[in-house]
Amino acid sequence: MKVKPTIPKGTRDFGPNEVYKRNYIFGTIRSVFEKYGYQPLETPTMENLETLTGKYGEEGDQLLFKVLDSGDFLKDVKPDVYESKDAKKLSFAIASKGLRYDLTIPFARYVVMNQNEITFPFKRYQIQPVWRADRPQKGRYREFYQCDVDVVGSNSLLNEAELVQIYDEVFDKLGVAVTIKLNNRKLLAGLAEMAGVSDQLTHLTVAIDKLDKIGAESVTKELITRGINPSVLDFLIETEGMENREKLAKVKEHLKNSAIGLQGVAEMETVLNYLDMAKLYGANVEFDLTLARGLNYYTGTIFEVKADAVEMGSIGGGGRYDNLTGMFGLNGVSGVGVSFGAERIYDVMEELELFPDTVARGTMALFINFGGEHERVALGYLQKLRKAGISAELFPSDDKMAKQMKYANAKNVHFVVFVGEEELKREKITVKNMLTGEQNELVIEQLITLLHQA
Repeated sequence: MKVKPTIPKGTRDFGPNEVYKRNYIFGTIRSVFEKYGYQPLETPTMENLETLTGKYGEEGDQLLFKVLDSGDFLKDVKPDVYESKDAKKLSFAIASKGLRYDLTIPFARYVVMNQNEITFPFKRYQIQPVWRADRPQKGRYREFYQCDVDVVGSNSLLNEAELVQIYDEVFDKLGVAVTIKLNNRKLLAGLAEMAGVSDQLTHLTVAIDKLDKIGAESVTKELITRGINPSVLDFLIETEGMENREKLAKVKEHLKNSAIGLQGVAEMETVLNYLDMAKLYGANVEFDLTLARGLNYYTGTIFEVKADAVEMGSIGGGGRYDNLTGMFGLNGVSGVGVSFGAERIYDVMEELELFPDTVARGTMALFINFGGEHERVALGYLQKLRKAGISAELFPSDDKMAKQMKYANAKNVHFVVFVGEEELKREKITVKNMLTGEQNELVIEQLITLLHQA
């Protein structure tokens, strides 16, 4: 009995129409990245596990996909590890590589390895897939593309403002109404300090980051489990709904005895001032104290983007990471970056029907194949269209007209071209617009002009 083929949970196939739409998203994002002076970079699918582990927190480490070592990967495993049946210990004993979890850590590794060749500040973008052993659900996949944009080697908060502008312009071009949420990890550190739990900042931020997903009651229970006084949530909830400047003033007063907290206030104020001068296209910018971003490496401003019209998780996020390259031996290099969640953006645009009708247009013109001399002449015309930069093809055999027209319809061909007996005599061609049904007899130069204008 033949086994029906499947694909792993959390992954997807993309047919031609989907790929056209995804490329539209990638192309739009890439054009804005380059407009702002960022350069392309690519890194390997696999990284050494020692590069990846310890950078994403305990939960992140558990979601790393590990790659088995080549050959007899069990031969060097110590007997006590093998016999312990401890999956975590055994996995690290038989796998020294892993699929990249995100693009930021590989980028930091690249910067350290190439620090002598890089001109700082170094502005790069990267559009590649990443993998996480997460539980698949709506908008959450195990394999997905990230579109990252980062700048390292600069402490200037102009970079934070520029990244907000990039988010704003990309989503304006895609037609997606969004809210860009901002917070600062120094503010959260100040809140932890005022609550007397500075030593549990990581646990606090991981819990707070779940507030909009699981609600205050569940976060309260998690904080209690961690031994953290849940009263820290009261201030966060109290400030909900306040305008950005009013909230910032409230936070400044609350953190007046916290040096690190006041530093976060000053940074947030500076970023908001820059954005006031930037005149955004239309994105709503919200200072959100409950935004925490669970990853350990963020140290300053943090970002998250939500689509306004669709119930979906974040479609973008990021932050400043002052200490990231220090993990690889290069100290004193600050960085900040954000990521676009291409898969979720795709789902949002599909749900809202935002893709232009022209996105999935592949073949512009199809020549019907009548065989013999007609085929030879059609090939000559076909070559002229392609040299003119027009996507065109000739059906590969002189099958029945119905089959060839069915092929044209299936591929959403815009124009069908006929070089039949009468066309050969008059040295012309008949062109049918498949959208309107209109037919015209033209010479090849007129066809080229028509297709360029379509």
